[in-house]
Amino acid sequence: MKFTQDTLFNISSVIIGSFIFAIGVNTFMIAGELGEGGVTGISLILLYAFGISPAISSFLINLVLLFVGYKYLSKRSMNYTILAIIMISLFLHFTESWQIETDQLLINTVFGGLFVGIGIGLIVRIGATTAGTTILARLINKHFEISIPIALLIFDLMIVAVSVTVIPLENVLLTVIALYVATKTMDFIIEGMNPKKAVTIISDRPDFIARQVTQYIGRGVTIMNGRGYYTQEDKDILYVVITKNQLTRVKRLIAEYDENAFVVVHDVNDVLGNYFYKQMM
Repeated sequence: MKFTQDTLFNISSVIIGSFIFAIGVNTFMIAGELGEGGVTGISLILLYAFGISPAISSFLINLVLLFVGYKYLSKRSMNYTILAIIMISLFLHFTESWQIETDQLLINTVFGGLFVGIGIGLIVRIGATTAGTTILARLINKHFEISIPIALLIFDLMIVAVSVTVIPLENVLLTVIALYVATKTMDFIIEGMNPKKAVTIISDRPDFIARQVTQYIGRGVTIMNGRGYYTQEDKDILYVVITKNQLTRVKRLIAEYDENAFVVVHDVNDVLGNYFYKQMM
């Protein structure tokens, strides 16, 4: 692996994410006798049933699953995933005694899900995985276009259903809430604090609106050729990617100069390439 500034940033993300994840598991989930999803959920079942340390069981299970699914990961993802497995196991071991005991299990539920979601989100965001069901989730995402957080939630719910054999039903239901919080948090971390929007505009004044968007919003506009099926008229179609914060201004600008314009707004989960970010600077 060639070490660059991006590499150091990614390694730092994996280490920090692993640490936050371990805090979520030990400090809140185990302290509240709650379950978890994925390999960690299986490890907690083994902990409650046989007293096996999650640091050991998760490490061994993840290694097996990594060996099974290694061919589905790129070399880059594989390197970061191995690092994540090692870091998670180490931090689970070092933070075993970091437990907050409270009578309010909802505190354990919400903050446990929050910390777990942030931890996994930081790891997945840079292209790594936490092995285990995350590998399966990435495969589902690749072949069926189901988002990684949703795929993880499905696997997690299956494992949580099994945990009813070792923890009370009330705790199992609270675990489901924690998983939901973790999923939403992870989705937020992966997509970013300021998700992008793609706007498609069909207007009778395409050049003028494109000029206004470029001048007042500071975004580049792509003009594509189109033709209306019913009218058979040629139309210029505008396409622009903006931040969520700019959406209201763009819609207001379009309405001001062409109230009959046809506008479609799409969610954008990711933007690749430096061109977008250079325009933001």
